[in-house]
Amino acid sequence: MGEITYRATGRRKTSVARVILKPGSGNIIVNKKPIEEYFPRETLRMIIRQPLELVGMHSKFDVQVNVRGGGLSGQAGAIRHGIARALLLVDSDLKPKLKKEGLLTRDPRMKERKKYGLAGARKRFQYSKR
Repeated sequence: MGEITYRATGRRKTSVARVILKPGSGNIIVNKKPIEEYFPRETLRMIIRQPLELVGMHSKFDVQVNVRGGGLSGQAGAIRHGIARALLLVDSDLKPKLKKEGLLTRDPRMKERKKYGLAGARKRFQYSKR
């Protein structure tokens, strides 16, 4: 058998991220690309690194991610959720710390569906009295 890997799934909006943590030096690979290439914005990269830096393990693990669905922001949130869940498998003593920061909660906010007779989910068409 090879080295120990920790696998977890993270979700946000319509994105699903499959995260694999391996002991390593802190490389993050998203869909076979380095994180800097896949996520051009620094804020999104910060979101992804948040759980690792919170528990001080950003240089102890290599992260490999497959992410599908949604946009870049939703995908970053899904990866963050997946990494936080994978860290629990590494060490369950981290749970209070991660929970306090809200990293274990699956963000339930989704796009509301469009209703018939309306312009969007809630927006109405202009009312004309005459």
